[in-house]
Amino acid sequence: MKGDRVEIVVDAGDTTRTYEVIASRAGRRVETAVRRGVVEVSEVTRNGSVVRTASFMANRVLALVEQPVPREDAAERDG
Repeated sequence: MKGDRVEIVVDAGDTTRTYEVIASRAGRRVETAVRRGVVEVSEVTRNGSVVRTASFMANRVLALVEQPVPREDAAERDG
């Protein structure tokens, strides 16, 4: 959903770096996966097509913070 974002904090030797992957359009979401020592954060469309992917070595990732957009509850919307 537009506004979903994931922050990735990476060890860059003598300092840390922070990266963000944000769902930039309506209907897109951000997904994370860890495969074979690599952390992948992807922006995905409604039909599952990957728009862009950020990849990081898992042993360098210090934090992975998922920040979803609060969803409206159907009861709150109707009521």
